[in-house]
Amino acid sequence: MKEGKLDIVVTDDHRLFRKGMCALLSGFDTVNQTGEAENGLVLINLIRSGELVPDLVLLDINMPVMDGIETTRYLKEHHPQIRIIIISMEEDVQLVSHLIDEGVDGYLLKNSDPDELEHAIRMVLKNEFYLSASLTGAILRNSVGNNNLEPSSLLADISEREIEILQLICQEYTASEIADKLMISARTVDGHRRKLLEKSKARNMAGLVIFAIKNKLIQI
Repeated sequence: MKEGKLDIVVTDDHRLFRKGMCALLSGFDTVNQTGEAENGLVLINLIRSGELVPDLVLLDINMPVMDGIETTRYLKEHHPQIRIIIISMEEDVQLVSHLIDEGVDGYLLKNSDPDELEHAIRMVLKNEFYLSASLTGAILRNSVGNNNLEPSSLLADISEREIEILQLICQEYTASEIADKLMISARTVDGHRRKLLEKSKARNMAGLVIFAIKNKLIQI
């Protein structure tokens, strides 16, 4: 990463979409340089060649040769430092939850506004997560009447302070902002976040949000 800016590869099988995204990204002050890949295999070969090792990948799900799910699994195993934001038309709640379980750092719909894309990138730049508000609402609606929610025994082990921090995480507060708001140290916030990940069995911050939504710990 150069001077706090990201190198980004747009991975999508539609050439016009890739070109349009790269043109848009070039105007963001969070972006250093951009690259393109038409599927996951092309992206992996780009990384292996050393031509461009991105800090962030904007990744479509449905692609030939190697799709977004396979690509996510490969990157998380071999290049865990590369952050991933899924950009897709898919709004299937189970698919979104699955990809978050796989470790993606954000999920954005292709009909999102450019401002939302820039906001998502800024969140990921801060090592946070981003999930479209429409998707969190869909997950909440899907959870209503669902008997397969997380076991209540997991909730019993979460303290009031941890629930308070979880709610702030879901409101997109960063660790330093949570520390300022609660008048505690950033190290203490990080400790609570690690405990929340362990107790909820979530893999990342986005997983924590899904856990909170499904267990009605936040309101959308």
